[in-house]
Amino acid sequence: MSVIASIRAQLVPIHREGYPFIAVFALAAVVLFLLWPPLGTLGTLATLWVVYFFRDPPRVTPVADALVVAPADGRISLISRAVPPAELALGAAPLPRISIFMSVFDCHVNRSPVTGRIERMVYRAGKFLNADLDKASEDNERNALVIDAAGTRIGLVQIAGLIARRIVPFVREGDAIGAGERIGMIRFGSRVDLYLPDDARLRVGRGQIAVAGETVLAELGTGGGTPTYRAG
Repeated sequence: MSVIASIRAQLVPIHREGYPFIAVFALAAVVLFLLWPPLGTLGTLATLWVVYFFRDPPRVTPVADALVVAPADGRISLISRAVPPAELALGAAPLPRISIFMSVFDCHVNRSPVTGRIERMVYRAGKFLNADLDKASEDNERNALVIDAAGTRIGLVQIAGLIARRIVPFVREGDAIGAGERIGMIRFGSRVDLYLPDDARLRVGRGQIAVAGETVLAELGTGGGTPTYRAG
């Protein structure tokens, strides 16, 4: 392996969504350097932060029919029972809900928690409250998905936050999706809610740090089986 190839192998890939932002911040840093070098230094630091924000590292996903993996990087801020948003069409009864809060320092590429098909996807405009608040699930701008995993329906809601201003989907209704595959991202701080069936056995606790595509959040049904692992 050449030196250049070795260096590239150590670098975390940047998602294509980030390149326009990186270019704007880099240009602003150059202009600020011309005006006053200390401002240019701040601009350079801001550019490096944008590069870091849009990182898209590969993940190794445990794959088994019963496993539900984390759809997002971040802190598990809530574990509760809650009525799913109406657009999910999952009924009016409370279901187990796991909420993952993503700070501006977390990777914001979201991944599918299970293997299945995107049965439903509904975008809803709304407010931009602090995504760490419980009421953000009802009031904030969001993109709701239902994934049919061999007859088991999983609800996933991407919620915009105080700073986030755009939810970017990578999938459409009807798409087949594998566990751990990329489904979208939320720019600059946000939250993902996961609604599970009643028989799901949770494997995480509030305050735990989740890694998208790798951390096992729950097991469905009877569980069992030895997982295989897929990198991507």
